[in-house]
Amino acid sequence: MSMKQAIFAGHICLDLTPDLSAVPEGQFQHLFQPGKLIRAGGVKLSTGGSVPNTGLSMHRLGFPVRLIGKIGNDLVGRALQDIITAEGPHLADDLVIDLTLPTSFTIIINPPGFDRTFIHHPGANDTLYASDLPRVILQGADLFHFGYPPLMRSIYRNEGAELVSILQRARRAGLTTSLDYSLPDPSSPAGKVDWLTILDNTLPLVDLFVPSIEELLFLLKRETYDRLHEDASTSIIDAVEPDLLSELSEKILGYGVKALLVKLGHRGIYLRTAAETRWQKGGRGLDGLDDSWHNREIWAPAFQASVLATTGAGDAAIAGFLAGILGASSPETALKAAAAAGALSVETPDAYSGLMPWEALWARINQGWATVPLDLAHYGWRWHPTLSLWEK
Repeated sequence: MSMKQAIFAGHICLDLTPDLSAVPEGQFQHLFQPGKLIRAGGVKLSTGGSVPNTGLSMHRLGFPVRLIGKIGNDLVGRALQDIITAEGPHLADDLVIDLTLPTSFTIIINPPGFDRTFIHHPGANDTLYASDLPRVILQGADLFHFGYPPLMRSIYRNEGAELVSILQRARRAGLTTSLDYSLPDPSSPAGKVDWLTILDNTLPLVDLFVPSIEELLFLLKRETYDRLHEDASTSIIDAVEPDLLSELSEKILGYGVKALLVKLGHRGIYLRTAAETRWQKGGRGLDGLDDSWHNREIWAPAFQASVLATTGAGDAAIAGFLAGILGASSPETALKAAAAAGALSVETPDAYSGLMPWEALWARINQGWATVPLDLAHYGWRWHPTLSLWEK
């Protein structure tokens, strides 16, 4: 087991999910009327945001982590701390407490037969700055992962200047940098930001970029995203063809990124990596990786799972991938670990409680864990039966 340490910084919130399972399927929109009482079966409190979801997933995999996010000195913040410390007594020690702002929260409305709706308050997330990242913590770690810039005003304003400062601080401390996104709400201030300019400013400081396909399209090809999003007959995940993924990955690697991981839900996970010269410098987190990481394009099918909830599954998948990186695994191992962690996540109500130590995860994979059918042969990809992966 590698003892490399990862820092998870960025967005953090408390998720409140009322149990609406007793609502007749498809009837919620008719019941949700002024003055109407809708009976709930209870409420589940869980962590939300990149920091706890990815960080606690990595912790469950058996890797040392530190969590840095900003919360308020309020009941919501204390509830969030209690949930985190239940996973490990010291895991909430590095959270920054703002005495002037409330803790962020999300109310998740998820009745039967109705698409999930989110009511979100950003709270203290809007004031996270590079100065909130203590140098002593950075110097003791190997990998720095930042998540959800579109949900944090201080991070996306001024063309991403604060994110540049944060990534520069991590780079100067010798850390490998990793960046994840959330999908901007087109009607929000974040939806009107020039994200291409922010990518221009920040991705040259990123070693590992790990968005979903929806986020990647929104950032790089907004018109294509809007067109596919408006087509109710198919999802974006199903509509995107491998050639488009190759085109988008070429653009991302052009910024200097060493590896692009793209989450594709039931279609699995895609990985594209840069040529050998790009890997010569990349922080302590990449130490031990061999030349099998150079100039690769591979795609792992999703593992079959009994889906209970999908919130945070992408964060868990990232944790699996980063665990493979820190453990100096092959790219095939890291990619399959990402797919497995994502599958374990959807089998439980929250992002991370279904995850297990690295050795147990691989024991399940090696027992013949079935995958969701994925055929890329007609796109020119080759299937490796021994590795159970597609490669181009």
